[in-house]
Amino acid sequence: MNVAPLRKGPMVLSMSIALLAAGCQRAEQPRTDGAPAVVATAAVEPLASAGLGLSGTVRARVEAPLAFQVGGRIAARRVDAGQTVQAGQVLFELDPSDLEQAARAAEADLAAAEAALRTAQADLERVRTLAAQGFVSAQATDRAQLAAREAASRRDAAQARLAQVRNGRAYAQLRAPAAGVVTEVTGQPGQVVAAGQPVAMLAQAGAREVEVFFPETVTPPATGQARLPDGRVVALALREAAPMVDALARTRRARYRADGLPPELPLGSVVTTQFALPGQPTPAAGETSAVGTWRVPVGALDERAEGPRIWRVRDGRLEAVPVRVLRVDDRHAVVAAPLQAGERVVALGTHLLQPGMAVQERAR
Repeated sequence: MNVAPLRKGPMVLSMSIALLAAGCQRAEQPRTDGAPAVVATAAVEPLASAGLGLSGTVRARVEAPLAFQVGGRIAARRVDAGQTVQAGQVLFELDPSDLEQAARAAEADLAAAEAALRTAQADLERVRTLAAQGFVSAQATDRAQLAAREAASRRDAAQARLAQVRNGRAYAQLRAPAAGVVTEVTGQPGQVVAAGQPVAMLAQAGAREVEVFFPETVTPPATGQARLPDGRVVALALREAAPMVDALARTRRARYRADGLPPELPLGSVVTTQFALPGQPTPAAGETSAVGTWRVPVGALDERAEGPRIWRVRDGRLEAVPVRVLRVDDRHAVVAAPLQAGERVVALGTHLLQPGMAVQERAR
């Protein structure tokens, strides 16, 4: 029997498997270790205006919650939300039954205190007469004087309590402290309220303002302007700004005086406001580009480590550019940064980038 062909078969099979494995290994290896990463880029868009545009709401200069000075059950409500009221107009009334009973009790206490005072004064006169005749000691005279003074003090306290109760009976009617518009009503007939519990909100007539909520990174500017629905422009001047950022909305509230608002513009109207940008970021050492305002894709923002930045592509390499975020929406971010028109930035996947990284652009 010829066994040579049988020995060659396994040898040929082994060589074929080795060659196939080597070919797979070569196919799995990258083309080069320094191949640039492919990134989506977009051109930065300069904004025509360096202003910050936000929505504002027309509000009254004074918005005061209204409440009873005494507690009780609301017997009548004489106002509705949106109603214009005059100073002194009755808005709510409490059930006066308990207050009247309290007034009668205070009157009775005052009468008793006055009677006790008269008795104490009469006793003092008798003791003084007896003391002059030598029938009582000086100690008895002192006790009579103290009793008379104590009775006078009780009479004064009873008078004060009666005056307080009578004031409370007058407080059963809640009156408008000034002319204005009732913007909210929470009290209802039959409701039992405590003293100081708000039952309505009054926007007083007179000066009106524009309320604006700024992003937490923006300090409210001192001046600005508001564009009304009819196209007119009104100057704004900062009156007050919240000292703290709202923990939930991450915004800062500011109130602006707007003396030119027309009286026919209703409270709660929304106007478009425009403000000069706050302080711009300082360019890095050796940076020659001027700081400007640019619109970039929201995905271009990278907020790792040292703060907000974007990645600029120059000569196939990445450069980190610090920015100041002015506002963000669902598609774009407006930033202040030392960029130039026509420059391109990475639009997606910024969390994977490193300075000096070689990239290949894929226009977005």
